[in-house]
Amino acid sequence: MDILDDISDSIIKASTTLSEDKLNALNRAILKENNENARWALSQILENYEVSQKTRFPLCDDTGIPHVIIELGSQREVSGELINQIHEGIALGLNNLPARPMAVKGGEIERIEQSEGLFEKPGMLKPASILIDSRNDESSYRRDISPDTLNIHFILEGGGPEIRAKTFRVYHKRSFSNVIDTACGWLKDSLRALGCTPSIPSIGIGRTHYEANALLLKSIAYGNLDDMSEIEKQVTSKLNETGIGPLGFGGNATVLGSYVNIGNQRASGVRIVAVRPSCFVEPRVATLKL
Repeated sequence: MDILDDISDSIIKASTTLSEDKLNALNRAILKENNENARWALSQILENYEVSQKTRFPLCDDTGIPHVIIELGSQREVSGELINQIHEGIALGLNNLPARPMAVKGGEIERIEQSEGLFEKPGMLKPASILIDSRNDESSYRRDISPDTLNIHFILEGGGPEIRAKTFRVYHKRSFSNVIDTACGWLKDSLRALGCTPSIPSIGIGRTHYEANALLLKSIAYGNLDDMSEIEKQVTSKLNETGIGPLGFGGNATVLGSYVNIGNQRASGVRIVAVRPSCFVEPRVATLKL
């Protein structure tokens, strides 16, 4: 099997398969839930996961925008050929899935207006710019990347969480609590509007808008609900206090867990914070090791 088929299979796996830690978190939530309607909703979500994995059908009709993180060791290289193969393999995977057609036709104005319609083939949907991750990263999710590492992480990002995400400045006032409480406040507002809870929200805190969102994206790729930090547990507790619950039915499980990734900071009165309230089919992640 060549690399294009490997990438195609990774896209299909990301769309149809749930990670073990998320299944564990969902089962824990079902056992702890006292609200009958909420427990029914969680059970239906679990059944949807099981059917998707068995049939290799997408977890959600919104099959998402592909995002790619390349995890690169010091003795490995990324060539232009590999980048082209990633793009071709993603297109193949979206067609083979098949994903929902979402690529908009036309030039700059027509794409904004969506006035010329959509391409029929799902594979016409281009991935976001590729992010390179190396061992120089000093964030909460810093990886001990060995010299011979070359991993490609594929993440599918749905539209609902994206339109309810936020990136903005926070005046830290020399208080960590002020920054994290502000992020939780944004997430509480977005979770009430999301609809498809329980969520696994992500928070990235960096020096620029790009960096905050890059930190957030890495947390989605690397996060583990079976091994959350104390900060992530605190965020999870704060968000579950809202009582929104699965699909808005109330109960204990508004979120199954949280990811918080804090990177380098600059001498400034502000921190740039990005938040994203993933829906219950996310994170959709698959990794190809080369």
